[in-house]
Amino acid sequence: MKKIVSILAAVFALSCLFAKPNPNAASYKTYETKDASAPAVYFIREITSENLAKVYDALGFEAKGKVGVKISTGESNRSNHLRPALIGDFVKNHGGVIVECNTAYGGSRASNAAHKQAFKDRGYDKIAQFDLLDEEGSMSIPVSGGIRLKEDFVGTHFANYDSFIVLSHFKGHAMAGFGGAMKNLSIGFGSGTSTKQSGKALIHSGGASATKVWGFPQDNFTEAMAEASKGVCDYMAKKGGMAYVNVMNRLSVDCDCNGNPAEPDMHDIGILASLDPLAIDQACIDLVWKASDSGSLIDRVERQNGRHILEHAQKIGLGSRNYRLIELK
Repeated sequence: MKKIVSILAAVFALSCLFAKPNPNAASYKTYETKDASAPAVYFIREITSENLAKVYDALGFEAKGKVGVKISTGESNRSNHLRPALIGDFVKNHGGVIVECNTAYGGSRASNAAHKQAFKDRGYDKIAQFDLLDEEGSMSIPVSGGIRLKEDFVGTHFANYDSFIVLSHFKGHAMAGFGGAMKNLSIGFGSGTSTKQSGKALIHSGGASATKVWGFPQDNFTEAMAEASKGVCDYMAKKGGMAYVNVMNRLSVDCDCNGNPAEPDMHDIGILASLDPLAIDQACIDLVWKASDSGSLIDRVERQNGRHILEHAQKIGLGSRNYRLIELK
């Protein structure tokens, strides 16, 4: 394992020598504010298991009752998903059950049996129990205030949890442009196409179909992502709530759903935590846009009009794009 880590570090260092520069870094205006009424986003630069706990603890959020930790288990061992060595202590200390739903595109996590095997193959079985939320089908939760969705389909086991910690690897995404807290809330909690009514299909289609995934307008997709996120948040607000942590490492242009992703060509940035899913994703985007070596990732986001999800999320009242960035040492 140490040899593999060393090789990956060497490859990453070499790729950064050829990183695509970001010519607009100096002039980009962030959504950061000093307004005390804006939601707090806590930030720490060094990415360690100890700092993961530290930035989360700053929230003052107590995950109560049965706690689900929503991650992406990754499409293969070559994916850039968050490794058990980084998140293991954190998940254990909160008594969390790692939760996932099946995918919409085939691959190694498209069925119950395959997904459970993937969980073991990635080593997560050493740190927590696993609950495949859509193993027994999907359930509908209401979505208010949207233009694409009136309901969202999540796994039936979703209702069994009192609170969730949404632990996301922030990165690029071939379809959405980028993936962070809102992608984890929407596509992540959405039931897979192995169910009769698929939340993932409903989101990808912008509300047009609960069975078909591909061939729908891009902005409809990202708007549905924002609306599904709001549905999940509204549902959990009546229970124990949710907290959000985004880890900005291995910043590939490709998602963890890609089993053979492009090698990252920019530096790691840090760990962020917030109680507002829009604020934390906006803060991550701002940090990417301010980075000098983020040209490749910015191109990916812009190609897919990825920032539109931030605009729509604010429009429907999911959260705030303005935020207070509080850096911890």
